[in-house]
Amino acid sequence: MHCLFVGAGAIADEYAAGLAGSPLSLAGVCDLDGDRAARLARRHGCPAFTDLDAALDAVDAPLVVNLTSHAAHAPVTRTALEAGRHVYSQKPLALDAGTAGDLLALARERSLALGCAPGTPRAPAQRRAGRLLADGRLGPVRLGYAHAHVGRVTDWHDRPDSFLSIGPLYDGGVYPLALLVAWFGPVDRVRVADALDPWPDRETRRPSVPSHVEATLEFASGPVVRLTASFYAPHRSREFYGLELHGDDGSLYLSGTGAMDDSPDALRFGRVGREYTDVPAQTPTRPYAYVDAVSRLAASVDDGRPSRATGKRGAHVVAVCNAVETAADSGGPVAVADFGAQADPVPAPAATPPSRVPTPAANSLRLPPVGFGCSRYRDGEYVDRVDSVATALDAGYRLLDSAELYGNEHRIGELLSAPGTADRDHLFVLGKPWRTNHRRDRMLRACRGSLAELGIEAFDCYALHWPEAWAHRGPLDRLSEKPVERQEALTFPEGEDGDIETAEIPLARAWANLEAVRERGLARTLGVCNVSLAQLETVLETGTVRPALVQIERHPYQPRRDLVAFCHERGIRVVAHSPLSAPGLLDEPVLADIADTLGLSPAGVVLAWNATRGVVPIPSSTTPGHVVANLAAVGERLSEAACARIDALRDPSFER
Repeated sequence: MHCLFVGAGAIADEYAAGLAGSPLSLAGVCDLDGDRAARLARRHGCPAFTDLDAALDAVDAPLVVNLTSHAAHAPVTRTALEAGRHVYSQKPLALDAGTAGDLLALARERSLALGCAPGTPRAPAQRRAGRLLADGRLGPVRLGYAHAHVGRVTDWHDRPDSFLSIGPLYDGGVYPLALLVAWFGPVDRVRVADALDPWPDRETRRPSVPSHVEATLEFASGPVVRLTASFYAPHRSREFYGLELHGDDGSLYLSGTGAMDDSPDALRFGRVGREYTDVPAQTPTRPYAYVDAVSRLAASVDDGRPSRATGKRGAHVVAVCNAVETAADSGGPVAVADFGAQADPVPAPAATPPSRVPTPAANSLRLPPVGFGCSRYRDGEYVDRVDSVATALDAGYRLLDSAELYGNEHRIGELLSAPGTADRDHLFVLGKPWRTNHRRDRMLRACRGSLAELGIEAFDCYALHWPEAWAHRGPLDRLSEKPVERQEALTFPEGEDGDIETAEIPLARAWANLEAVRERGLARTLGVCNVSLAQLETVLETGTVRPALVQIERHPYQPRRDLVAFCHERGIRVVAHSPLSAPGLLDEPVLADIADTLGLSPAGVVLAWNATRGVVPIPSSTTPGHVVANLAAVGERLSEAACARIDALRDPSFER
């Protein structure tokens, strides 16, 4: 779609920088400064104008992008709408709510799209924070603190006059406001506000409005948020555009409501009683671009449904700013018009680059890109894993690899029911009966017992832990609470000769017994672990239910390429256990070299290699920093050259 830029200042360069990768093209540039308009127009091979009416008459562009100074936004938008053009406006939409409402009404009367910045609620860290809220992890959110420390515009902007004339609310406060409205819907009222005029005596250029504003906002949906917007507080202070929300069950901290790029520590979560934990992205993200919101508005026009959603939000944000000013004068409270602004739908994960592995079948199991291993066996001894599992849940792991053998399902169940844990429908729980319970009645009993311990109604997947059956020595209830000697006797049954005593339950029968678990509604899907290709073929040939998941030991020494390819071709998801524990693996120079290039650890490189190859790794750690770093690593994708170097580490002689 052709668009006309009105305003050719620094922000126009930011919008223009993203045009090449968008469906938009620049058909003309208009600015009162003719030289500035001409410079931008030359770079894009389009005409330049100094008069808006002339530009609208001459340029066949259905969309106007309004990038003028703050006070000019409303009149330029009105002129463009009256000319029958769709409009995307920089923030704010206007400087008073009445004018903003008139613009909305005009766009609605003429069936035109009207959008307004900021579009950063759709930036990667903000989207991740929105999904965290949707997970239910905070419980009811009742209190928040938002900052917009724009800083001394006289220090960092070459044309600060426009900023100094409107104040920090309309320039900086709109970022947290837009995000909060996107999450919680409209502000109902400003409870109280205050405005101050701190400014250095040495500065000759001063704001003509208060340089520092604080207000307490009450949202119609419940939260009360204290907003601070300041030109005086430096933008390099501890808080720039930080936001902290507190709910009954936990707290969220987002370092930048207006941030366009992402980082592993951009978002943090702390359940009640626990420290904050970083919540990094689990899939590749790309920075938000200014032009993204314009492209979305253009897409709504192409679809025949011109959107005014962000225009409504922009008008409501102006109304909030007006109410804050009124409350600062009168003391409040002041009601706020909503202009039809609504909370956005829960944001979906950002799109990821194309996979380098065959696309899973449409009906294949949807899994998170990484899981967390809950085994208690660490470095030759049994340990309590509840704290590391809690850290994993706080950091955003959504696949828990549990098993009857681990004996800690009741401890995991306590976490799953604790305040601050994601809602059940946002978690994927994998369970496994131990190989001493392959007989049908014992398998059903084991499954029901595990579900009771976990406090859930059904497993997302229930998988044979191993294909071979061993002799039964008794139930494995609360295994971790038994003496170690008793644990070993129950789980590794020895015959009179000291060898493991097996049971005459072939794989085909064990799989049929597992199918009974699904038939009774105790598991949504079924899987199998630690199988060879031949054993998997046996399951496929003899079973009536196809496995949705195969879990195997997989790492660069033992990549199991044939089995992985076999599964991918059939839409069977592959999960890699023990991805990091092969002796000597993390000391490989190849991994260190790739790690240095990408800013990862060798362990992170191995996890990213699995994710790049379409395999879901389930690392395990008792160190909080490693738990978070492992999660962040799967947000990276490796080049084919890097993958090939890792593939070359394959060692056919590898044995544990």
